[in-house]
Amino acid sequence: MLRGRIRRGRGPSSVATDDDPLDAAQERRVRAVLALGGVPQADLPDGVQQVRLRLLERAASGREAPRDVSAWAAVVASNLAMDWHRAKRRQERLGERLAALRPAETAPSGEETSLLSLAVARGLDELPDAQRQVVVLRFYADLPVRSIAEQLGVPEGTVKSRLHTAVRALRARLHEDEVV
Repeated sequence: MLRGRIRRGRGPSSVATDDDPLDAAQERRVRAVLALGGVPQADLPDGVQQVRLRLLERAASGREAPRDVSAWAAVVASNLAMDWHRAKRRQERLGERLAALRPAETAPSGEETSLLSLAVARGLDELPDAQRQVVVLRFYADLPVRSIAEQLGVPEGTVKSRLHTAVRALRARLHEDEVV
C-alpha cells in the first residue's frame, strides 16, 4: 500500500529501486532539511537512511501511508536534526575533555561562503530547537504553516508565533553582525 502511494509521485526518469521509499527529489529535500538543521555533512547519509527506515517501519507496522510522503519525510528529517542537536548538547556537558577533542566549528575549507550565509547559519544555531525547526520547515523545506502544524501536532498559531519570534531574532542577529 505504501509503495504504490510513494511510486505515484515518481517521474519516468527516476532511477530508484523498488525497495527505496524515497525518490531522488525527496532524498535531496531530506538532505537539505538535515543540513539546514545543523547536521554535519558527514552525518547526512545516516540521516537520510534514518528517514527511509522510519518510512519502511511505518509500512511494516501496517499504519496508513502519509498523505504527503515528501512533507512527512521533511518533518522526520527536521526531528532528526533536533535529536542531533540534543545529543550534541549532551556530549558537550560531558566535560572539557570531550569539548577540547571536537574541532572548532568553522566554515568548510575549500568552499567560499558568503557573509550572509554564515550569519544566517549562526543565527539558526542560536535559535531554540522548536523555532529552528519551524524556520527550516517553512523556508527551506517550503512547507505551508498548516502542514507544519499538522505534522508537528501543534496549532497553526503556535507555528506562526514560533516563526515570528525566530525571524525577529534572525533579523536582529543580521543587524547586530552588520550584514544587512
